[in-house]
Amino acid sequence: MLDLESSNNPVEKRFLIAGFFLALAVSISACNSGYPASATQSRSGDAPSDRQVKTARVAETPFGETVTANGTLAAYDQTTVSVKVPGRLRSISVDLGSVVRRGQMIAQLEPGDYKLRVEQAEAALAQARARLGLTPDGTDDRVDPEQTATVRQARAVLDEARFNRVRAARLIEQGVIARAEFDSVDSAFKVAQGRFQDALEENRNRQALLAQRRSELALARHVPADTSVYAPLEGIVQEKRTSVGEYLAAGTAVVNIVRIDPLRLKAEVPERDAGNVHFGQNVRVTVEGDANIYVGQIKRLSPVIAEQNRMLLVEADVRNDGRLRPGSFAHAEIVTNDAKMAVTVPNKAIVTFAGIEKVIVVQNGKALEKPVTTGRRNGDWTEIVAGVTVGEQVIVDPGNLQSGQTVAVVE
Repeated sequence: MLDLESSNNPVEKRFLIAGFFLALAVSISACNSGYPASATQSRSGDAPSDRQVKTARVAETPFGETVTANGTLAAYDQTTVSVKVPGRLRSISVDLGSVVRRGQMIAQLEPGDYKLRVEQAEAALAQARARLGLTPDGTDDRVDPEQTATVRQARAVLDEARFNRVRAARLIEQGVIARAEFDSVDSAFKVAQGRFQDALEENRNRQALLAQRRSELALARHVPADTSVYAPLEGIVQEKRTSVGEYLAAGTAVVNIVRIDPLRLKAEVPERDAGNVHFGQNVRVTVEGDANIYVGQIKRLSPVIAEQNRMLLVEADVRNDGRLRPGSFAHAEIVTNDAKMAVTVPNKAIVTFAGIEKVIVVQNGKALEKPVTTGRRNGDWTEIVAGVTVGEQVIVDPGNLQSGQTVAVVE
């Protein structure tokens, strides 16, 4: 405790009071800091810890010679699905972007009218069978013309006319009847022959009509199935062309479907490089806004070089995991020689800042930035044209590591 009464000097009392309050302020400040002064000094003097990093060696690996080309990704297949028969659209089960399977029903027309046409065709067939003397609901359309009523009647008339002619011929030889009477009987015989022939032709006509009615019934029975519209291929709906309730004429488009896996890469190769491009060569494809590299294969080559631009048109099939879209601009590298060596580093070791590409190497236990000039890329590696040498250690996934920072390499 401060003893002010033991001192009689006013000046000394003031100094004692000032010293007391100064000591009190220092004590309060120490309490608020939460750390002893010695601990604070010790913490500020600690050396920074080493950053643990993983590295990979710059290596010379087979990278291959390539021919570069620009092109467009197109759908592998595309089709416009149309209705086969006219009718009013009752339902449609797909829309823009819908995924469809081959054989999936995507639309349905009203089938009522076509069911009535089936009944009408069945009645016409039964009528045609009855005219030939067959049962209306039978399935056997074969018939003997001589057994039909029309032909039998014509046959009877012909036989009678033949008998009358023979008898008249005998009588005229005997001088019983006049020549004019024989001519009349002969004319009746010829008319009977014509009618018999006409009966046979009528029978053939009815048989042909029966075959026609049978075909019409088969067609009428098939039409209700045509009121259902099915997807001819597996793909995605690019455009919906109609809506429920519309009356559609035969051949009216319902939807457009595209198949997008694989995609067709259509690219043009300069004439100077055309001799190095062959069927089956691998292609590395990149598109704007996507860092992934997609792999394809040359499947089709044009037989001619275009005179307008001296380019060879090639097509490659590129597998699509769903991120590629038809119509996209694509940059392609056609691998013409797989055996060529190149200096490479992992893709994850490349750092890009302000348009400058660099890698961070480990040198004397510290990180050191090195600008590099890159070349080709594939799924895992990047070709280094200049900036580092084979054997150097580059840091993989350096993040925000700074040049000069001490590092510790871990496996």
